[in-house]
Amino acid sequence: MALEWYIIRVQVGREDRIRERLVQRVKQAGLEAKIPEVLLPVETVNDIKGGKRRTIKRKLFPGYLMIHMDLDDEVWFLLKETSGFGDFVGAGRKPVPMSEEEIRNILGAMEASKEKPKLSVSFQKGDRVKVKQGHFENFDGVVEEVNPEKGLVKVVVTIFGRATPVELEYWEVEPI
Repeated sequence: MALEWYIIRVQVGREDRIRERLVQRVKQAGLEAKIPEVLLPVETVNDIKGGKRRTIKRKLFPGYLMIHMDLDDEVWFLLKETSGFGDFVGAGRKPVPMSEEEIRNILGAMEASKEKPKLSVSFQKGDRVKVKQGHFENFDGVVEEVNPEKGLVKVVVTIFGRATPVELEYWEVEPI
């Protein structure tokens, strides 16, 4: 038996339900040895909403699941008959397993985000923002630089007719 990782397309927004349904069908069919793991790749992210910090899980690849399995006709039929299943990712008619390096990268990213969650900074260079807290409250500006590791945003605001770069926490600004 050769267990390999594959990626399948599923309906976007229903990944959790499809994963649960697939795991349940595997147990009912007694194929746990051929399909030991069905994984929804997620990363842990810190976010601030309404002034409160919260930790959420964000899908790395919306609309996709990873399956560790020994692909044979019985497994193929089980997958195809599961509602919400789309198709395998890869060129051609025969599914292509993922490389070991790809698996290490994805699983490593998931583990790293569990240990140290990333900050969810949704701003990009050139975005127009309004400062909502701090010394420059109610000033409008343009994002010049984003540092997602530290959660900082450098914004250029106009003070007394001069463009002045100001470094702010990402939660101190909001998009216009």
